[in-house]
Amino acid sequence: MTGPLARDLMTPDVVTVPPETPVMAMARLLADRGISAVPVVDGAGKVLGIVTEADLIRRLAGEEDKPASWFGALFADPASQAERFARTHGVTAQDLMTEKVVTVTPDTTAAHVAQMMERQGIRRVVVVENDKLRGIVSRADLLRALVAPPHQDVELSDERVRRAVMEAMKKQPWTDTFYTMVEVKDGIVTFHGFRRSDAIQKALRVLAEGIPGVKDVKDDTQPMPVFIYGGA
Repeated sequence: MTGPLARDLMTPDVVTVPPETPVMAMARLLADRGISAVPVVDGAGKVLGIVTEADLIRRLAGEEDKPASWFGALFADPASQAERFARTHGVTAQDLMTEKVVTVTPDTTAAHVAQMMERQGIRRVVVVENDKLRGIVSRADLLRALVAPPHQDVELSDERVRRAVMEAMKKQPWTDTFYTMVEVKDGIVTFHGFRRSDAIQKALRVLAEGIPGVKDVKDDTQPMPVFIYGGA
């Protein structure tokens, strides 16, 4: 048994942007979706690069860059200076993105993915098949694989269902993934934490029931405390 593969660990529903996406639109996207990176793809779905939180922070910090001293400029590499200028003053995803994206196939083992991340000092790899984006594997995904019990086939199936529910929740403006936690055991989805309203919990049940692999949905949430929600 080779252990879990990238296809078992990856987040399949990846948010992507075209190369002409403005910087501020990407910043809002990452903040609204609670994600730390977004692949840049062309019209055919081919991965051109990736923009991370670090790239956006570097872009904002670059607005305050001071010109290098004349002495420092003597020893600076013009190509590196030009690349930094483009990435700290660019206005689109194409300007900011890292083009050298580390990719794996869906059949790459988790162990090999971990080695690649460690060796290259990166936080995520892009899963590509037939030159098309299939998903992303992050360090958090690998951590879940490490702590999974030996009977991984069942556990990974439940984990994939849980992640599918979480991804579906992130796409809805009325959900609250901060105070609502999701657990999946033997195909049964259980919501824990706090709820803002019965209407939201009903919608969450409908959402979860629409995820393939979900056998039942349970709600163990508690009413949102007034000191958190400032309820009426």
